Amino acid sequence: MEQLGDICLKQGWITQEQLDQLLILAQETEVSFAEVLKESKFVTEEEYTMALGIQLGLPYIQPLELNIDNNLLKLISPRQAEKLRALPLAFDNNCLTLVTDSPLNLDGFDQLKSTLNCRIKLAIASRTQMTEALNKYYGASLESVATVLEDFDESDLNQFQNLTEDAVSNIAQESMANEAPIIRLVNTIISGAVKAGASDIHLEPFEDEIKLRYRIDGVLQETSSPPKALYPAVVSRIKLMAGMDITERRIPQDGRIRLRLDNRDLDLRVAVAPTLFGEEVVMRILNRESILLGLSELGFNATNLKIFKELISKPHGMILVTGPTGSGKTTTLYAALQEVNQPTRKIITIEDPIEYQLKGVNQMQVNPKLNFTFAQGLRTIVRHDPDIILVGEIRDRETAEVAIQSALTGHLVFATLHTNDAPSAFTRLIDMGIEEFLVASTVLGVLAQRLVRKICPHCRAPYQANTVETDLINEYQLGNLQLTYGAGCEKCNYIGYRGQMGIFELLVINEEMERLIMERSNTGKIREAAIRRGMGTLREDGLSKVKEGYTTLAEVIRVTRD
Repeated sequence: MEQLGDICLKQGWITQEQLDQLLILAQETEVSFAEVLKESKFVTEEEYTMALGIQLGLPYIQPLELNIDNNLLKLISPRQAEKLRALPLAFDNNCLTLVTDSPLNLDGFDQLKSTLNCRIKLAIASRTQMTEALNKYYGASLESVATVLEDFDESDLNQFQNLTEDAVSNIAQESMANEAPIIRLVNTIISGAVKAGASDIHLEPFEDEIKLRYRIDGVLQETSSPPKALYPAVVSRIKLMAGMDITERRIPQDGRIRLRLDNRDLDLRVAVAPTLFGEEVVMRILNRESILLGLSELGFNATNLKIFKELISKPHGMILVTGPTGSGKTTTLYAALQEVNQPTRKIITIEDPIEYQLKGVNQMQVNPKLNFTFAQGLRTIVRHDPDIILVGEIRDRETAEVAIQSALTGHLVFATLHTNDAPSAFTRLIDMGIEEFLVASTVLGVLAQRLVRKICPHCRAPYQANTVETDLINEYQLGNLQLTYGAGCEKCNYIGYRGQMGIFELLVINEEMERLIMERSNTGKIREAAIRRGMGTLREDGLSKVKEGYTTLAEVIRVTRD
């Protein structure tokens, strides 16, 4: 193998005199010639990398000048990319081409080769180019977490590696949780999620690794994770911040973290639960200073927006917003409260948790530890002479009964309910034990919703429908629909989507609906009657968003799948 010094000499990057100086320095300091050359001022980083490429027979590439396909990036996880310092460039004939600044990591590339069951071909890039490229394609959190992890030496890792779970819990957890590197690591995990626009942080322990995932625009995205040896200290730090018992690892615990980050006040709702390989942590990010959206910004079509505004203008009755967790129900209700918030009306909410601060609205937080539940909060609220009441969630019969009674006694009640669609809300209330005539006489309307990701406007591109999509287009008679998708760009972190919007189905109570509810008709009959009266379904509203170019068919199919 040709020596690096000779290569640089031939290329004209150094002189013979400089080469002799470097050889003497390497001998005197007992440092490898490669390290001495790399740290010298005789060659640039690019020249050193090119010389190493020539020595190893690898082509030199500048990954920042390339547009790497988003599908290729999915071949290796962000954590693998960071660990190997590599990015995929091509995949042909069962051969994966990678660019890396660490081509001598033979064990790492052999392991990837075995995992993917394919051949691997390497190209080389400079350290600076790879750092910027990894940041570009896999997100800023990769670099920041990696930087924090550099504060840990082998003795730190070995200290945890050699301790049993009980020993970690009883001896080292609290002291290590308060060490500066662990504090920085946890803060970096949280700040990385906030910068990425994530709603949730998931830390999940498995047999051989820890997974760190952010939920961005409703979908989990894997990112750089702490090593397994540090995980007990990371969990302990989070539990300390959330006011939990760090020595108790056998039962689930809930807590809350309040902090100020980048001049923003944040609340994190923290849930910890024991699993087979350790404690899993989920943190819901509640940004109290988030910009509240108006009703017209949520994604309502003109018809539904007009009807919904009419409903929330009623003097009394109940309006339900339904959907699974994370479907934007609270955002919709807050937008409705902003619409009806006037000096002549008193509005009180009972929530768990209070996700946003609403000016001019009295907001109350449930506290189960003190037996202050939704039902108890509602009983308190009605004694404070409100005009409008918001119930964060109807979870049980007691809460439902108090909410119904509030609607019957002249209050306008907004509430959320966990059902898959609008017609199911009535059977859900009846199943809770509410009398049919009470449901029929108090509920004004039900809004079911989902959130779909919006196509990134900076990388929108046309594509041809696949078989499933073609069948859907034909079923709903959409004609010559021009389909688009997000190809992936720097603006959307190469995901192809940026932001979310709602899709809705709005069911308004009429005499026919009241009769069906009184007869305890099933959800199917209620749905058929609502559609006859003009209700558009969730899928139909989603397809209209596809037609308008806001989202993709794949998104609509994903969130409206039965």
